[in-house]
Amino acid sequence: MNIIIYTVVILTIFYFLLRLITKISSRKISKGLRFLIIIGLIALAVLFAIGGKFLLTLPLTLASLALLKLKGLSIFQLISLFRLIQTLRRSGRFSFNQTGSNNVSSISVSEAYKILNLDMNKKVTKEDVNKAYIKIQKKIHPDISPETSRLSSIVNEAKDIVLKDIS
Repeated sequence: MNIIIYTVVILTIFYFLLRLITKISSRKISKGLRFLIIIGLIALAVLFAIGGKFLLTLPLTLASLALLKLKGLSIFQLISLFRLIQTLRRSGRFSFNQTGSNNVSSISVSEAYKILNLDMNKKVTKEDVNKAYIKIQKKIHPDISPETSRLSSIVNEAKDIVLKDIS
């Protein structure tokens, strides 16, 4: 019964809005739309000016990469890839603005565990390391996206360091 009442109310509102619009001249409608578009664009400009440094950051870049090149990534995979890049950026191992030659410094054992999303306090086997490595490489391998070749080389180095640590 509620659906019928809601439908009647919505149709009545829609009817009166259409009657109101038919009585308004097309010039007033176009002026109103122009005004709404200008206000909307000003609001977007203010939003990007104030919050642009947060909106146009690495997560948005990764989301656009996922849509363009890395097809099939879920939101959880994007978050884990973002965590990997943040760990590497904090340690100074990765930067989008530098060439690959500036990022060749050695990774510490704790950073290597963080890169592979492994817990350093637990006993890690070679199979665990390989599973974590393969999981990350499926997302960032250079064959999938050439832009991620530096990330892939860093993950390779991290895998080697962890394997040496558990041996």
